Amino acid sequence: MAKKVGKPIAVAAKGRRAGALPVAVPPPLNAPDARVLDRLWATVMSRKNADPADSHSARLLSRGTAKIAQKFGEEAVECLIEAVGGHRTALIAESADVLYHLLVMWVDAGLRPEQVWAELARREGISGIAEKAARPKLVGGYGTTKIP
Repeated sequence: MAKKVGKPIAVAAKGRRAGALPVAVPPPLNAPDARVLDRLWATVMSRKNADPADSHSARLLSRGTAKIAQKFGEEAVECLIEAVGGHRTALIAESADVLYHLLVMWVDAGLRPEQVWAELARREGISGIAEKAARPKLVGGYGTTKIP
């Protein structure tokens, strides 16, 4: 029987109240950062019309949206398995795979990263509960309902 996992308990750091967010510390100079996603998107975009025999991204893109979505889902499940298993190193690797396949899906859909960044910026500072409650119940007008 699976063990139930409860919600994490907020522990206050010395001099900080429970639930308070830690102060963001910028990464050291020359450290990897989120700009790598923009560069990776540009690489995937540049492979859109490449020979599928020469490029994994071109091969994925040539197989169509359903295959790209399937691969993204597989990678997401692998990421979840590593997270639940507490395998930090494997979680990092699988997270990179998820992000790569998400970018392939964006290229296939004609999305640019800045469109997603703008949506994240729009949501920044808004309570997650309030933001979710304000979302429309249908996705893209296609009759797909969101899971509550």
